[in-house]
Amino acid sequence: MSTDPNTTETPTEGDARSREALAARVDELEARLADVEADDEGQPKLSIVATKGTLDMAYPPLVLASTAAAFGYEVTVFHTFWGLDILHEERSKNLQLSSVGNPNLPVPNVVGALPGMDRVTTEMLRRRIEDNDTATVEELVETSLDMGVEFQACQMTIDLMGYDEDDFYDGVTTGVGAATAVRDMAEADVQLLV
Repeated sequence: MSTDPNTTETPTEGDARSREALAARVDELEARLADVEADDEGQPKLSIVATKGTLDMAYPPLVLASTAAAFGYEVTVFHTFWGLDILHEERSKNLQLSSVGNPNLPVPNVVGALPGMDRVTTEMLRRRIEDNDTATVEELVETSLDMGVEFQACQMTIDLMGYDEDDFYDGVTTGVGAATAVRDMAEADVQLLV
């Protein structure tokens, strides 16, 4: 009801306008809430940066990427420096395991430093992978690509290592720069550096 003695509107006219304004405001807020909820219900996103290219370090980004994709995540893995070897079709088949500085290997550092020990420890791990029927690096790359994981190859590293874009598995995105990777990480719900 109006308290101004100079207005001529009846109490019901003012109430009706207030209700209309309130209803319009409620409609506006409900629409905005629906937009926010729609954004929240989108596909979750995982962004991984893979920097290591040894046999034991190829598994974490590949297993995490394929598992997240299986759970419905949109997954991007940016491979840079030695991590790029995981996506290199030939090099990924010959990834090595360093026997020096790895405290979990059953080889003391002094023995691990002997010539040829990296080949021995690599072969030990390859046999264990095969004996346990664990997927190979190549199988994990192919499976991840089939599941929609986007593997990105750092262009600066491609140039630095002298690789050719045709050296990578089919489906790998080449020519990706750090700015693209950072933007992808900023948009992700989860970011990991491996």
